[in-house]
Amino acid sequence: MIGALEGAIQTTTSDRLFLMTAGGVGYEVQMTANTLAKLAGQARVSLFTHLNVKDDALDLYGFLTRNELTMFKMLISVSGVGPKTAINILNNGIEGITKAVTTADVSFFTQIPKVGKKNAQKIIIELKNKIGSVIELDLSGDSQSETDEFISALVGMGFTRNEVNQLARSLPDEIITIEEKIRFALKAKAKS
Repeated sequence: MIGALEGAIQTTTSDRLFLMTAGGVGYEVQMTANTLAKLAGQARVSLFTHLNVKDDALDLYGFLTRNELTMFKMLISVSGVGPKTAINILNNGIEGITKAVTTADVSFFTQIPKVGKKNAQKIIIELKNKIGSVIELDLSGDSQSETDEFISALVGMGFTRNEVNQLARSLPDEIITIEEKIRFALKAKAKS
């Protein structure tokens, strides 16, 4: 299976990117419109990928972060949600999906083409059980490396993974830098 790709961006369309790897192999990768917009003006890209195998096609889906890939896989695990529908849902962002699932917002999903009320309810029910893995995702918009650095620093200081996850969820919006986040975590630990 193709798990990641890195290469030069050849061309893009409204829903896909054509990527040329160093080995001279070109890949057509389907992506969300938001992701493609983020890549505008870039010459190279590194992607996490999911290969969807059908009888008549091999479709490759690309994501800038592992979190997006994880959410995509959770969405396609729901009966009745295919990869193209999952990409359309993912275009609304991980945070939006997570909020819609936790608040049981059926209308969030029914606004997406090919998602009716029954499918929306099914997505909410099935993802609610998996939301624990979503909580560990970085929903603050920080880059993955900053989140990993924050987690590694706290674990290195003796925090458990559960404590780190609870602290990440309770971080105030005005705390942005890693240093501020670590100070907040240390103060919270001292109070408990």
